[in-house]
Amino acid sequence: MIQFSPTRLQQIIDTKTKPIGALGLLEKIALQIGTIQQSYTPSIQLPYIVVFAADHGIALSGLVNPYPQAVTAQMVQNFTNGGAAINVFTDLHEINLLVVDAGVNADLSSLQTHPLFKDAKQGFGTRNYLDTTAMPLEKVNSCIEAGKRIVTDIHRAGSNTIGFGEMGIGNTSAAALILSAITGISIAEATGRGTGVTDLQLDIKIKTLEQVYVKHNLNNYSNNPIGLLSCIGGFEIAMITGAYLAAAEKNMVIVVDGFIATAALLAAYQINNTILSNCIFAHTSGEKGHKQMLQYLNVEPILNLGMRLGEGTGAALAIPLIRSAIAFLNKMASFEEAAVTSI
Repeated sequence: MIQFSPTRLQQIIDTKTKPIGALGLLEKIALQIGTIQQSYTPSIQLPYIVVFAADHGIALSGLVNPYPQAVTAQMVQNFTNGGAAINVFTDLHEINLLVVDAGVNADLSSLQTHPLFKDAKQGFGTRNYLDTTAMPLEKVNSCIEAGKRIVTDIHRAGSNTIGFGEMGIGNTSAAALILSAITGISIAEATGRGTGVTDLQLDIKIKTLEQVYVKHNLNNYSNNPIGLLSCIGGFEIAMITGAYLAAAEKNMVIVVDGFIATAALLAAYQINNTILSNCIFAHTSGEKGHKQMLQYLNVEPILNLGMRLGEGTGAALAIPLIRSAIAFLNKMASFEEAAVTSI
């Protein structure tokens, strides 16, 4: 077997019938995926978006979100009915979709046999971290293990490419707290409007999260992701953290979505700092703190469409471009093959 060389792969990319670098970021993606798979002819097999849904106790206070907590369960029903944006995009681009109940505050037992649904419920929403920790440490570990199992099963079925979405009213607040605790930026810098809060609501949201930050001494958790998730995390964020770790262990291509998905990646990165080599960043979210996350990780996203929906929608839109990067590498002629004078 010929030993794989990234330098050789770069030479193959450079000698396609184009000026060097003319396909821009697609060339970097082709090189990255080829390197992940240790192959000069990499492939995207059975790509998946997994949407993890859960509720946050803070949402019941009404201080950080304009929409009621019940919307989380209603959106899970919408996902399984095929009516959400993520359904449209995954259907259009032939991406597999799985919706996971990580801890929705509703009885979703009627969905148990639905082909798009998986029950991994860790509870009926987290506790209100204004009053206490969101969940015990053992529950964080249980979520991480559940996320790992879900990805392991998907990988075993033949998938080598995966992205993660989320649904949970109030989860932009948890993501902002994670961003602030890990990077040290202020709550005001980390906190955006989430699901469309007004100026007054945003001011209340920031003040509330500053209170939470002080209550839990989150400045002490910059290198303690398990403890941080226990204090202010969500079941879905902790589960995505585990999902990232398993995807990296299985050497999958990981397509990173927006603000909440990247918050989970920050936690996973604290546990395994080699994980970024497997990650392709789908887009820059319109949510305020996402740019700071991307800057902290020193990564370059594919798209910037001003999106801030979540659900894995950015990842679903990026996968066709990732496939395009693989296609040009595998199918585009070289100068020698096409008998074209090198540019």
